[in-house]
Amino acid sequence: MAQLEQCTTSVDAVVSRMRALAAELPARDGLAVFHRVYLTVVEETHRRRDGGRWASTLDVRFAERYLAAVDAGAQGRRPPACWRPLFAFRRHPGVRPLQFALAGVNAHIGHDLALAVVDACCSLDCEPAELEAEFDRVGDLLTVLEERVREDLMPGPDLLRIADPLIHLLGAWSLERARDATWAAARALWALRHLPDLAAEFTERLDAAVGFAGRMMLTPLPD
Repeated sequence: MAQLEQCTTSVDAVVSRMRALAAELPARDGLAVFHRVYLTVVEETHRRRDGGRWASTLDVRFAERYLAAVDAGAQGRRPPACWRPLFAFRRHPGVRPLQFALAGVNAHIGHDLALAVVDACCSLDCEPAELEAEFDRVGDLLTVLEERVREDLMPGPDLLRIADPLIHLLGAWSLERARDATWAAARALWALRHLPDLAAEFTERLDAAVGFAGRMMLTPLPD
């Protein structure tokens, strides 16, 4: 299981980095679709709360996982499997904005959040149970993110011919189920932390499974 380096970044620094990236990404880029909505929700949430050390650590670790994947893609390295479908299809004309955005949510919660919990526990020298309240808070942020995605990007009544297959394609994915699975994965990874071979295998399989779901979500649709 790949560990990020010791956390020295602040939430403000993460937000600044995300703002700079938003300015660089082309408007029609599939990654930009996810990034813009994600940044908006992060900014709103950050403004509304003070946050303690534990909350900030998990927030930063979570965002760093996503930003590390973006850096890998930009530098020609292979990002985690969960992010590869979005990077591969980000300019495909047959993939709708809603698909890009929800594929990003899928990768970020299904893979990044589980590993971020372990990263934070290592940084804070605590057990996952001690971060459960912060995990739930991040999950609430993701719920807001998913709701914003669907409100902003769901095709309107004039595009029902497109919306019908889109609804069927994405309807099987559940954020609530993804949150439950992520918490279970984080606890399992923590339990395996002293068994590096098993932890690496578990992480690889988790990454691949989330990536497979993302690839299905990005199935191109007819015009």
